[in-house]
Amino acid sequence: MPDQEFFFAIDVADEPAFGHMIGEVLAVVLAHAGFKGPTIEELTDVLRGVLAEGAANGQRRCDVRFQASAGQLQIVVARAGAADWRTTRPLP
Repeated sequence: MPDQEFFFAIDVADEPAFGHMIGEVLAVVLAHAGFKGPTIEELTDVLRGVLAEGAANGQRRCDVRFQASAGQLQIVVARAGAADWRTTRPLP
């Protein structure tokens, strides 16, 4: 993990149309945080599932936020009118 803390957010307007791009963005952000192949694949699959579930429920727009601080990476998916989905992982 780089010494600095970081915050990265992306506004996703239509996940099915941008699914490949979202996967690439997630992989880059996770690699920047120090995660390796298997963990990046696992988290990307989980996040794609969360985004697809929201889209299937008619919630095609959401914010995805990544925050690295205090030795942890927190990932939040926020949608209007729905509870936030979040997970936290210790930084490698």
